[in-house]
Amino acid sequence: MKEIELKLRGDIKRLSNNTFKFDERVGEGWFSAVYFLKTREIVKDFLPNQHVLMQFFQKEHGVLCGTDEVIALIKTFADNPENLDIYSLKDGDKISPFETVLTVAGPYQDFGYLEGMIDGILSRRTSVSTNVYNVVKAAGISGIQKPVIFMGDRDDHFTQQAGDGYAAHIGGSTAQATHAMNEWWGKQGMGTMPHALIQLFGGDVVEAAKAYYKKFPEDDLIVLVDYNNDCITDALRIAREFGDQLKGVRVDTSRTMIDQYFIRKPDLLGTFDPRGVNANLIFALRKALDDEGYHHVKIVVSGGFTQKRIMEFEESKVPVDIYGVGGSLLNITIGFTGDNVLLNGEPQAKAGRRYRPNPRLEKVE
Repeated sequence: MKEIELKLRGDIKRLSNNTFKFDERVGEGWFSAVYFLKTREIVKDFLPNQHVLMQFFQKEHGVLCGTDEVIALIKTFADNPENLDIYSLKDGDKISPFETVLTVAGPYQDFGYLEGMIDGILSRRTSVSTNVYNVVKAAGISGIQKPVIFMGDRDDHFTQQAGDGYAAHIGGSTAQATHAMNEWWGKQGMGTMPHALIQLFGGDVVEAAKAYYKKFPEDDLIVLVDYNNDCITDALRIAREFGDQLKGVRVDTSRTMIDQYFIRKPDLLGTFDPRGVNANLIFALRKALDDEGYHHVKIVVSGGFTQKRIMEFEESKVPVDIYGVGGSLLNITIGFTGDNVLLNGEPQAKAGRRYRPNPRLEKVE
């Protein structure tokens, strides 16, 4: 298969301190491991003039994210940040195992207590951006890049949405589910209808869609069609009602359910797993829409999609137009480590660690 090279964030200015709403307790050490706080107090009393270089790395191939947030954290909460030398790669840079992505140099007591927080920011943001990058890449292996909507709002604490949405943007997602996910990069959330809207109309998909379209006529009308577990029947009802006004249908069938299409055609069963949003269901849905002339109606799928599952769909040329992906994108798969590797300009580090200069690092002013 031809590999799709995704375009990541280009030469965009770094996010500023004003972007991030840091908890003021960071400066009090509330979120720092206690042993870092104790070390700061010891250094202040016994070794106040020790100059260290701290470097950060991880052990996977990935798409870096979180550097702007880390730099803002340091500039906001370090003592005398103007005296620190910071060198960093940029959000969106591809990184390799053990590659140094960030260095901070200065008196230890001025910034050392932030080490764990820096690790945590880089780990989470880079994990999300890399997960999204890999999913988006999988959605393009057929030669046509399919959009990926980041739908991770229900899979983690809501306070993470802004950072996760930004990381998803860095990784290449097309749209985010909430306004908060778009906060750091100036867009708005995207979405159409949940199952709750259809439920409120007594399970009548057509009536729910009519109300939606009347209320939001400027939106692309994309209708959820799995509420009654009869996707093809409801998709055709919607298409016949709206015609060219209908832009797409979304299938979100639970992995524990078998769509009524297969119940009515038991001769199709026995050769594949008929549960959930499966390839055979989407092929049948596409054919049903096309047979009645609704070639323009796009098919959106969601519900448990992962990089592996998307690759399987794309390799089988399943006629999906847009993927909605949630929980699998939030797995923390990359962990960062910070190490002091120079002491007063000379090599000094724990066994197995050493200063690893990286010519790609840029000085942060």
